[in-house]
Amino acid sequence: MRDEQHRPPRRAPRRLLALALVLGALSLAAPAGALTLPGRGEGKTRAAAPAEDAVDGGRTLIPIGRAVGIKLFSDGVMVVGLADVDTGSGSQNPAKTCGLREGDIITHINSEEVDSIEEVQSILQDLSGEKMSIRAVRGGQELQMTAQAVKCSADDSYRLGAWIRDSMAGIGTVTYYDPQTCTFGALGHGVSDVDTAQLMPLQSGSIMYAEVSDVKRGAAGAPGELRGAFQVERDLGDLYANTGCGIFGTLTDEALAGGLEALPVAARNEVKTGKAVIRSNIAGDRVEEYEVEITHVYPDSGGEGRDLMLKVTDPRLIQQTGGIVQGMSGSPIVQNGKLVGAVTHVLVNDPAQGYGILAESMLQAAQR
Repeated sequence: MRDEQHRPPRRAPRRLLALALVLGALSLAAPAGALTLPGRGEGKTRAAAPAEDAVDGGRTLIPIGRAVGIKLFSDGVMVVGLADVDTGSGSQNPAKTCGLREGDIITHINSEEVDSIEEVQSILQDLSGEKMSIRAVRGGQELQMTAQAVKCSADDSYRLGAWIRDSMAGIGTVTYYDPQTCTFGALGHGVSDVDTAQLMPLQSGSIMYAEVSDVKRGAAGAPGELRGAFQVERDLGDLYANTGCGIFGTLTDEALAGGLEALPVAARNEVKTGKAVIRSNIAGDRVEEYEVEITHVYPDSGGEGRDLMLKVTDPRLIQQTGGIVQGMSGSPIVQNGKLVGAVTHVLVNDPAQGYGILAESMLQAAQR
């Protein structure tokens, strides 16, 4: 994830780190051809969002707090860098020449839709250097370009000169489960590309069973992280949205929420400064509650996942993790018997403090 700058009211800027531990694209960013995550479907059908009830004061959700593996496959392929191609008679960069930039999403080559590195590589070899039309999305706007791949002298393959990514995977925390709709929300912020900081456009994805095996303790200037493994063959749910306020999906294995009590969702005006708890999974698959203090509730966060500021006060969590670490993103915050929201960011220079998003904000994003 990325470091960020944020200026709370009347305070100095602080460095932040979004807490989803993205391990990097398992399809390594490459000019052409690399392994993709197992389980990618052949079809082009986007996962549909289940119907949601209106966000209101009567909504009840089950706070989860479990760490899970997360894998996402992009809708199109993302350009994460440009690199010259050695043709034997000089270096060329067709991607740069045609106008592609980092962060662009390539959706079509000629009339063929592309969603994986392998598809792009196959088309480039089939065209053998012929001119081609590239359709891409930049900042929500669709662009049309004409390019011509060149042959690389190192392996005689045709390359575009663009490093691309088609999938990402990592560890994060499930915030809530709605037993009425079988839907869940996690992270409290979106999954963004590690190189471009762009929100990954979602075609499909899932959450998987995971266990936390170790914790790298956080310290000032050196954020910690949860370490663990997840089972790529054991899906717990399917994703239908990757938004700036979290990822959302449908739970297919309800054992994740087994035996847990649903709590009312707190409205913004019900959230107060003072004591609260977070539910987090920092060892194995065990979820525990840890004491925190909500130190500030902001009237309007601008949709950035920073509706409130909190400080870890529980000595157990301080001792084990140093405070808030990567992978805890999505840990539900509970105050006065109500689900308040989720942990989203840590202050890099003070791991005991961080930011959270309101559950109300997550539900609104899930509906959109």
